[in-house]
Amino acid sequence: MFRYLFLILTFLPTITVAQLKISGKIINVNGKKSIANASVFLNNTGVGNKTTDDGSFTLRNVKPGQYDLIISIVGYETYSQTILFNKDTILNEISINPKTIELAEVKIKPDNNRERYYTQFKRQFLGSTTNAAQCKILNPEFLDFQYDNNTHILQASSYDFLKIENEALGYIIKYKLNAFIYNSDKGSVYYEGISVFEDMPGDASQIRKWQKRRQEAYRGSSMHFLRSIISNELTPQGFEVLKLTRKPNPEYAESSFNHKDKYIQSLIKQPLSINDFVKRTTKPGIYALDFSDCLYIMYNKKLSGTSGDIFLQHDMPDYATTIATLNEQAYAFFDNNGIIANPRSITFEGDWSIYRFAEMLPVDYEPRPTK
Repeated sequence: MFRYLFLILTFLPTITVAQLKISGKIINVNGKKSIANASVFLNNTGVGNKTTDDGSFTLRNVKPGQYDLIISIVGYETYSQTILFNKDTILNEISINPKTIELAEVKIKPDNNRERYYTQFKRQFLGSTTNAAQCKILNPEFLDFQYDNNTHILQASSYDFLKIENEALGYIIKYKLNAFIYNSDKGSVYYEGISVFEDMPGDASQIRKWQKRRQEAYRGSSMHFLRSIISNELTPQGFEVLKLTRKPNPEYAESSFNHKDKYIQSLIKQPLSINDFVKRTTKPGIYALDFSDCLYIMYNKKLSGTSGDIFLQHDMPDYATTIATLNEQAYAFFDNNGIIANPRSITFEGDWSIYRFAEMLPVDYEPRPTK
């Protein structure tokens, strides 16, 4: 899917943020009829609109970058297309397919474990932070669960958009959960879906609080880190990257509660430059993380309550720290918005691993300038 040539990053200019306009028209793939009142939005942003009677739409205030364009309307298959926007764009006509509805006999029986699954799901999906405590899923009945007693894997999806209120960050989020996988034995969580953000209404004081909390969620995040790479401001923004080597510990027992003993690890304290682990691709606005062993990423403007769960040499400060590992030596591609395009390619341990949906910001989020 991702086939790019790579160039060494000799210079990374600061991004100039422009506001773009995207327009197009939606039609029925069969009768070529215009589709009115369809929801058209850029995934994980606050940018969206409805189609008019003639099926046309316009999206305004789009920040340059790569997005998934989503089209959703009752009676039709959800449409998704990944597009890189660098200028005002008029899209070709987009054809969407009617849903094929198959009627089958359905046997409904109560699931006595649903409440337990839902409690586990909320903790792993929303997280266990202060922000997570202020998140509400308003329509949990849209969730379906599956649990494998042999593998201890909980899976979930939603057959329609969940409506989630994040009162900590001031967002109302419509989220279609395509996949959620929680492996309790390994402690691993993966989820993916499509979403659109709306600002919650509030008075001036409440809005200021939300802006402050959004800024706090952004600072030190993976989005902040990747954007700092692109603007060539890792050090000024508070990041330091080291190389961590590790190999399996032959004496480690899988039943051990101390996961730090799983590897024999060594931290090389010479800071890495951006060129040591990032390449520019031949596709404008797309970059690639490329490194051996692991990246040891520290954010020195925040202390961490999770560093005790990962490797930390005794003479290292307790900064918010994340260990990044590429899976099977794949590239991890990211765009101008600081979003990883193929999230299964990379694994995070430490600080970033505890942040879940409750800390999620729109991909076009822009922090306020620091004084």
